[in-house]
Amino acid sequence: MVEPELMVPRGMGAFGELCGTTLARAHARSGDRIAIAAYLGHGDAFDRALETFAERYADQNERDHRALVDAVAAGRLPAAGAGEK
Repeated sequence: MVEPELMVPRGMGAFGELCGTTLARAHARSGDRIAIAAYLGHGDAFDRALETFAERYADQNERDHRALVDAVAAGRLPAAGAGEK
């Protein structure tokens, strides 16, 4: 089991690259790789767009988690401790 919260930055980077490579290979096999490559072109616009999306998505996840933690702390949302059901 992977526990990202225990990873050091270098390990998190390697894990992210592995996940991205795995996802890219899976998607490349699900469509016409020549058509996909032609659509993406030779520049880095798609790479930059993915990076921007990932950063914004991560920021949103952090905001959502903070709202969850705050709601639990304020008693607006019940939560069980680790291992409880």
